[in-house]
Amino acid sequence: MRLLFFSTLLVSAAAIAYEILLMRTLSIVQWHHFAYMIISLALLGYGASGTFIALSKGWLKPRFELAFSSSALLFAISMVASFVLGQRVPFNALEVVWNPRQFLYLAVVYLVFFVPFFFAACCIGLAFSFRRDYINRIYFFDLFGAGLGALLIVGALFVLLPQHALLVLTTLALLASVLTGLTSDARKPLLAAQAICCLVGLLLTAPHGGLALRMSEYKALSQTLQVIGTRILTVSSSPLGLLTVVESDTIPLRHAPGLSINTDFEPPDQLGVFTDGDSMSVITRFDGNLDTMAYLGDVTAALPYRLLDKPKVLILGAGGGADVLLALTNGASNIDAVELNPQMTRLVTDTYADYAGYLYNDNRITVHTGEARGFVAKSDKQYDLIQVALLDSFSASGSGVQALNESYLYTAEAIGEYMQHLSAGGLLAITRWLKLPPRDNLKLVATVVKALRDQGVDEPSKRLAMIRSWNTATLLVKLGDFSADEIEAIRQFARSRSFDTAFYPSMPANAANRFNLLEQPYLYDGINALLGLNAHIFIDDYKFHLAPATDDKPYFFHFFRWRSLPEVMALRKRGGESLIEWSYLILIGTIVQAALAGAVLILLPLARIKRTWPAGTSTKAGSYFFLLGLAFLFIEIAFIQKFILFLSHPLYAIAVVLSGFLVFAGFGSAFSRRLTRRVELIHRSPVTVTVAGIALIALLYLALLPVVFDQLMGLADGFKMALSIIMIAPLAFFMGMPFPIGLSRVATSAPDFIPWAWGINGFASVISASLATVLAIEFGFSMVVLIALALYAAAAALIRE
Repeated sequence: MRLLFFSTLLVSAAAIAYEILLMRTLSIVQWHHFAYMIISLALLGYGASGTFIALSKGWLKPRFELAFSSSALLFAISMVASFVLGQRVPFNALEVVWNPRQFLYLAVVYLVFFVPFFFAACCIGLAFSFRRDYINRIYFFDLFGAGLGALLIVGALFVLLPQHALLVLTTLALLASVLTGLTSDARKPLLAAQAICCLVGLLLTAPHGGLALRMSEYKALSQTLQVIGTRILTVSSSPLGLLTVVESDTIPLRHAPGLSINTDFEPPDQLGVFTDGDSMSVITRFDGNLDTMAYLGDVTAALPYRLLDKPKVLILGAGGGADVLLALTNGASNIDAVELNPQMTRLVTDTYADYAGYLYNDNRITVHTGEARGFVAKSDKQYDLIQVALLDSFSASGSGVQALNESYLYTAEAIGEYMQHLSAGGLLAITRWLKLPPRDNLKLVATVVKALRDQGVDEPSKRLAMIRSWNTATLLVKLGDFSADEIEAIRQFARSRSFDTAFYPSMPANAANRFNLLEQPYLYDGINALLGLNAHIFIDDYKFHLAPATDDKPYFFHFFRWRSLPEVMALRKRGGESLIEWSYLILIGTIVQAALAGAVLILLPLARIKRTWPAGTSTKAGSYFFLLGLAFLFIEIAFIQKFILFLSHPLYAIAVVLSGFLVFAGFGSAFSRRLTRRVELIHRSPVTVTVAGIALIALLYLALLPVVFDQLMGLADGFKMALSIIMIAPLAFFMGMPFPIGLSRVATSAPDFIPWAWGINGFASVISASLATVLAIEFGFSMVVLIALALYAAAAALIRE
């Protein structure tokens, strides 16, 4: 049995690692929010495996070792095959709003990536079904292995490209196949098949580039490479992003968001740095002479420097250094620049240091590696200016790509923290792309107004000012009221550069919309409405979702409203497709497709099996495992989202939270039999006890985590990861018990129902990942957790009857 336990651990480790690897890969070739689709895919495979085992148990049972070994082998092969084939499906997410065929392609992607998870789940399901005496220990090794796999893949991605990390995971699955095959009479043919598998893998990854990533042609990098003479200089990868440095000799880059249309200056040559093929930053050629950077005085983001004298500046999002040059050029005396990705910093300080003029060697500049919120939380310094950099691309921001992206940079709590680190009269400056009809800029104002009111500011209008160019808008928030001289300086800066004033205290209507003419002064009207007594009516009636972003609902880029969809869809063939948040529609489509696929691949085949269990088992036990599938994933997804704030990056949160939940749920599973014996001695339901533990800890976390995060966010990443796992452990420990307790009961009273339990639980899990995301967007993470607790309570009531 030891070989079986170890093989189970290896398969589980490879499966969860492959799941995270696909999330990372699809972030590069498509966009980040496909992560939740991958979770659904994995769980669809797990559910369908239960159906397959139930239908084939008569043939599989006497051939257990052969079936397990073959499934592990097919898992290894299909990992490579689906990685290659999935990128060749002509799915283009940007077309879903006008080309229904894309939903068919999405379904094909779904099914292609489903296959390896099906074979991985078959291994685990076979062990559960035919080694029932060891269910608790098998479940432990299943979850423990999955937790280790989550940590393994994050570590591997620091040293390997995604396509090379895939080979490590394939090796794990092959080893599991070999170990189990050694106990089978069919040992020799299996080993031969494994050798063939290794050969096929080598052929696929040989110099033909079979595993090379195929990035969407609609990503900014793909578009840039279409320009004649453009070439890639370097590529570097980590879990934080795939950085691609691009140069064009023929048509040099001239990236200057918000540059005045009547400037007399031209930007120098630049190198483009793309993160995951999008979100371009630039490294500007600099020889130390700030006169060559004079164009940086003619961008909207330069406005705060006209109101401050030699300010101490904090830049959140240093990128390739453009905002640092902006600060230097406009007279900053001291600059703290924060950048999340150390590889980005190394490009400026090392790889292209000469090109960048050794910018970061300037004694006025200190570069910090870390997440913006974490740096601010641990800092005890006060700044004259805090500048939030514009690092996302206009194409991504304007096409609905980011609608499902969490951003803790623009929440009301974040704004409040920034304001607390301003010196008297200091300024917070945030520059966003200008989109029409306005969305980002108005939602930003709504969020800032909430933050100011939360801090006790009665008249936020006296502390706000905004100007706009033809493509950007810069919002200033002052710690104190704007003076008449400052207002005049704002007007003069805007007028001399043909920028429009969108708002300043006591601004008359005729001062808006004078240079870059719009059909009407959207921003001026919108900001005044948001500052008025009927702001809530304006927000409710607006065609886009403008409710302030918070740490509980950090979807700043989510503007979708169902009631606006018919009108926007009617405009899609007249250029209105950019108004539709296609990523939200894909999420809804994913839920529908997951439910249909789960019904076809799990529930319908199960319905054909002859029922040989006591009356009432299917209703109560089926409902029990269905509710557990929903509840477990709801809590898991909600805590992944919550820990993104603490751990600074979605992939870190996914890996650490999944690892913590799975490993300690495994320990809970191993302890569940002992708990059951002790609790039954005092005539109590073990499920009721475990659900009570889950509810108590989860509610405690909802109350305490914001405070804990605020106090500890500034720690180093390694400490935060360790603390995250420690914090997750008690909750996960109790969450690991209800499933094996229920499965042990079924094994005793209705053993033929085990594949059903596995399949029904899998079906619920398939829809729960995406459904939890929708609920979080609409109602917040805390509500998702509360719904999960209600589901756990319902499950406990069922099994107690």
